[in-house]
Amino acid sequence: MMKKLFTIIICICAVTVQAQKPNNNEALRKLQMAEFAITNLYVDKVDEDKLVEEAIIKMLAQLDPHSTYNNAEEVKKMNEPLQGNFEGIGVQFQMMEDTLLVIQPVSNGPSEKVGILAGDRIVAVNDSAIAGVKMSTEDIMSRLRGPKDSEVKLTVVRRGVDDALYFTVKRDKIPILSLDASYMIQPQTGYIRINRFGATTAEEFAKALKILQKKGMKDLILDLQGNGGGYLNAAIDLANEFLKQKELIVYTEGRAARRSDFFAKGTGNFRNGRLIVLVDEYSASASEIVTGAIQDWDRGVVVGRRTFGKGLVQRPIDLPDGSMIRLTIARYYTPSGRCIQKPYDSTANLDSRPTGENSQKKYNQELIDRFNHGEMIHADSIHFADSLKAQTKRMGRTVYGGGGIMPDFFVPIDTTQYTDYHRNLVAKGVVIKATTSYIEKHRKELQGKYKKFETFDGKFEIDDNFLTEIRTLAEKEKIKFDEKQYSQSLPLIKTQLKALIARDLWDMNEYFRVMNTTNNSVQQALKVLNEDIYSTIIR
Repeated sequence: MMKKLFTIIICICAVTVQAQKPNNNEALRKLQMAEFAITNLYVDKVDEDKLVEEAIIKMLAQLDPHSTYNNAEEVKKMNEPLQGNFEGIGVQFQMMEDTLLVIQPVSNGPSEKVGILAGDRIVAVNDSAIAGVKMSTEDIMSRLRGPKDSEVKLTVVRRGVDDALYFTVKRDKIPILSLDASYMIQPQTGYIRINRFGATTAEEFAKALKILQKKGMKDLILDLQGNGGGYLNAAIDLANEFLKQKELIVYTEGRAARRSDFFAKGTGNFRNGRLIVLVDEYSASASEIVTGAIQDWDRGVVVGRRTFGKGLVQRPIDLPDGSMIRLTIARYYTPSGRCIQKPYDSTANLDSRPTGENSQKKYNQELIDRFNHGEMIHADSIHFADSLKAQTKRMGRTVYGGGGIMPDFFVPIDTTQYTDYHRNLVAKGVVIKATTSYIEKHRKELQGKYKKFETFDGKFEIDDNFLTEIRTLAEKEKIKFDEKQYSQSLPLIKTQLKALIARDLWDMNEYFRVMNTTNNSVQQALKVLNEDIYSTIIR
């Protein structure tokens, strides 16, 4: 026994000596010894991998809100949307009463090629039932996804067909698009909405821009509302579409990271023409880089509300088991020198700061605090210190740093149509369920009556029977009816229902064509252009 203990002590000393050679860091040696001792000497067996994982998470929690750890599975899920594709069968679907209902097969995708139609219900995958078994959406997706060229057998129930149908689908790469919508919102004015900055964003934008320019587009509304960011390179490529050669887009700088400047190449296809950028409190990171560059160079007018304020640069550090640390190494700065990052608890005095968990909670609470302080409703409730003042590069307009990009035209958050009753309808899936049910019953009728979206947009209206169905479903979900709130939210409910039907009959493009008629920021952008308010700001 003494011999075994002596051997363990020698091993600990060996670790200490080995750690000392490459890096004389007392903290690192302390950490290694603690982990070694727990793993080898603790009274009960421990999960070493979990122990190390928890230690990493706790360490990162002491830094900033955006330094994070992700396990291998999380890394895969996180990367898919930004990489621009995943491998699967290619359907948009909605879970309805424990059944997978196909909203649309992806155009020219694997499912469409074998004959799967909108409205089909997939009830089994490889002879394993997925309908009526209370399987999670994530589990169903994992069964449908798989390596490219692998095959999956689907059992389908189709409305009007008595017997089940059987399809063998060969999986393929399915694109995940960055652009939600691109269309002519009025003569000579194009509208493009980007939901994230991924690997294919620049290519998608260039294609959409070309199509709109062929349709006579002179002015552009670029919608970055709700866009939480993505790849830095994608943001630089997009900003390049609007700026002149050698104009600074963004620079990064950190304690150990030297300043890096990123400039426009001058090869963009929309360097002239009026430009409006729409932002809100959920526009972050890459969205703020593009918006800040456009505002600082007086290239366009920013409309909406102050952006999120995420201006920290993360470097991904891949770990051997496929997990990843995303470590903050620098900050983003706009061309005028404004720091995009909003304030957070500094690491300057770790003894006096809140715990990592409390610090993160406070950081996440900041948007709610903005609302409670009135910032999202009244522009004059926002006050910036003179020390945060900066000037735009071309016209010398005053802009402010200190977290996020403040718009040139403030649009308050709309509180008139949003009620608790409406929020419950959305949260409990009543709006989606009612739309899905309606489409399933009336798909052929709608497709026959409305060959083109323009006809649908001009003539289709939500009738009383549909609204009765909404209220009935709400009662089943135990949502208490409130006449006043219902009447207050009715215009919004009708718009959402119509937009969802348009999405199911056509695509996301048509969804936003309907929703934008009631989007106050979009309407303000049109006003800025049509009433020539634009020229009073950008000359």
